[in-house]
Amino acid sequence: MTPPRTVFLDRLRVVLTALVVLHHTAITYGGSGDWFYREVRDGGAPSGLLLSVFCAVNQAFFMGFFFLIAGRFTPGSLARKGSRAFAQERLLRLGLPLLVFGFVLGPLAVALAGVPAGRPWASAWWAQLQQLRFVIGPLWFAWALLLFTAAFMLWRCWRPAPEPAPDRPVPGSPWWLMSALAVGAVALALRQWVPVGQSVWGLQLGYFASYAFLFALGCAAARHGWLEHVPPAQARRWRRVTWLTLPLLFVVAALSGALAGRPVNFNGGLGLPAVVYAFWEPFVAWGLIASLLVLFQRRFNTPSPRWQRWSEQAYGAFVLHAPVLVGVSVALAGWGAPALLKFALVGAASVVVSFALARGLRALPGVRRVL
Repeated sequence: MTPPRTVFLDRLRVVLTALVVLHHTAITYGGSGDWFYREVRDGGAPSGLLLSVFCAVNQAFFMGFFFLIAGRFTPGSLARKGSRAFAQERLLRLGLPLLVFGFVLGPLAVALAGVPAGRPWASAWWAQLQQLRFVIGPLWFAWALLLFTAAFMLWRCWRPAPEPAPDRPVPGSPWWLMSALAVGAVALALRQWVPVGQSVWGLQLGYFASYAFLFALGCAAARHGWLEHVPPAQARRWRRVTWLTLPLLFVVAALSGALAGRPVNFNGGLGLPAVVYAFWEPFVAWGLIASLLVLFQRRFNTPSPRWQRWSEQAYGAFVLHAPVLVGVSVALAGWGAPALLKFALVGAASVVVSFALARGLRALPGVRRVL
């Protein structure tokens, strides 16, 4: 069982995985973002606005949080296994699911999304399999993590691992402030080249300033034990920063004409909405991440067989959730319930089914080496 010192990080992965499923469910029912199937496209409806707020806040921190936790365990795994075994393990656990999703599960999600338009899913799926169509979907995360891991291994070739320094304290607020400003500035610069919503090699590079920073921070945190020792006072301070920052994005949207139905460009360029959005994300993310680390470290850091099982299933649930969610939402497309009710019920059902399927899949021979 995972040592108590990092049990809370495993539990956070479970919660973040469920949040990913709910995020995509929110897009299905009117939230902002891109997904295989969107039942509600009226983002201006009250329910759509609420779900868009949910998606915007999620986007600010949850995938970056995944990269932070992944970075936390990368140096130790490399040191224990050695470069060759570590590279093979990463290719197996990240590369194989990426290929299976891209060539099998991604096309299945696309085929299921076409059912409401009258396209039989089985024949549509078979046609895509024959064409060897690759659909990266949410497995862009595995692709990005492969690239980050390769970069870290190259860094270790140049700079050998230093000795652990567990007594070095978590950096203070000035460092947090400077890092948020730097990440915001880099994000703004990246979005002049690749606006949010556009992909390069399957990756939305407009978000990668925070992703790369948080992965690197996780690698540094492994040496010093920072994720396990975030000062509660520091978390409270940045939680207040988050609460003060949160409304700014929506105030800017309103001032830019969103309430009057005018389009507002947050995605790129040097307009006020794009500039505010680039800096808004890290100022929201740092407070949420720090607060969750402190909360889970204090209250959810004791071993539990049930949470251990969920933790083991979380990666598989992440890989499987796209066709599950699309299938459940398409099956209930004819149900005329309010969008928020469908969001809650479909999201909860998709989380449960994704974890249950992951558990069943892991029972097959050899699957646990991958998932």
